[in-house]
Amino acid sequence: MKLTSGHLTFCTNIYPGENWMAHFAVLKDSFPVLKAQLSPDAPMGIGLRLSNLASIELLEENHLEVFKQWLKQEGGYVFTMNGFPYGGFHHTRVKDQVHAPDWTTEERVEYTLRLAKIISQLLPDNVDGGISTSPLSYKPWFTAAEARKDATANATANIIKVAEGLHHIHSQSGKMIHLDIEPEPDGFLESGPEFIDWYQNVLLPAGNDEDMIKKHVRLCYDVCHFAIGYEPHTAIINELQQKGIQIGKIQISAALKAKLPVSISERNVVLDQLGRFDEPTYLHQVIARKNDGSLIRYPDLKEALAESDNIAVEEWRAHFHVPIFVEDMGLIQSTQSDIMEVLKLQKNNPFTAHLEVETYTWEVLPTALKAPLNDSIIRELAWVKNLL
Repeated sequence: MKLTSGHLTFCTNIYPGENWMAHFAVLKDSFPVLKAQLSPDAPMGIGLRLSNLASIELLEENHLEVFKQWLKQEGGYVFTMNGFPYGGFHHTRVKDQVHAPDWTTEERVEYTLRLAKIISQLLPDNVDGGISTSPLSYKPWFTAAEARKDATANATANIIKVAEGLHHIHSQSGKMIHLDIEPEPDGFLESGPEFIDWYQNVLLPAGNDEDMIKKHVRLCYDVCHFAIGYEPHTAIINELQQKGIQIGKIQISAALKAKLPVSISERNVVLDQLGRFDEPTYLHQVIARKNDGSLIRYPDLKEALAESDNIAVEEWRAHFHVPIFVEDMGLIQSTQSDIMEVLKLQKNNPFTAHLEVETYTWEVLPTALKAPLNDSIIRELAWVKNLL
């Protein structure tokens, strides 16, 4: 839905269904219900997530034309896509394979250009389109410095190849589409400083047209991911603006947060609550903050739980997209206040037109946090709309 501070939607990676017809079936069932509650009198946007398979199928036969007609009939429109997960994302073990194939591969290039072709045909007039994507690759896959440097160079060259494809679409159709790089823990780019350093010192020098790159390669600001790293949102957003690096999309998401008491007995009660979020589908990286301010990074919640007796650690933040309308979950909390800080900046001085709620973990949440999916989506979007 269009607000004064941007287009607000939800990401359809919350839905299972890796082929197009299965995904479309869920959309047809849920979207009219959501729109009737949230935007009955005006068009409502969709943040479309397509697997590689679904993206191929959507361009076959007349599927794309059927989808376009359905959007017109239902008052929906697509302005942003999630191109991060390439393969299965539900009912399968995802973990680090969410990064595969990474940006060093031709498969990632072809998939992303296919998404660009699709969104170029779905975008309303005078609306820019965005495709969020992985932060180049996954650090544990390239442990040697030289191997990581080579992979970064290859991935960057492929990013530029896609940017050139987006530039061609713009020159031919007038449709402006940007690739929105999404830092996350343990990605090649996992923080604001890492992204800015790569953008200025690797990406721009590797290209021949700085203006073209700055138009078509932007940052996806996933609030959950930045909150996990205890990052200063205001300072990062100000620095990006000062350097002329655009933010293509805010992904509105919340991480887990827990203060760890010094008392062993009290600490164990908190850790027991955190342990209920240790599930086998997604990566749940943890960044622990010690009482001297230094950070310890764990690749998953299981590894953090195995070292939970470190009494110098005073807080954990974990990568688990929990409902954004809940801050206090008893002994543990969410990083909802980080969302409020970022959205206050957006409301006062909009720096992107794309706002996407991304809580995709409904199926794997502890039972106490589960609710009917449509009700949860409505509650999340209404919470953001009210905040803005």
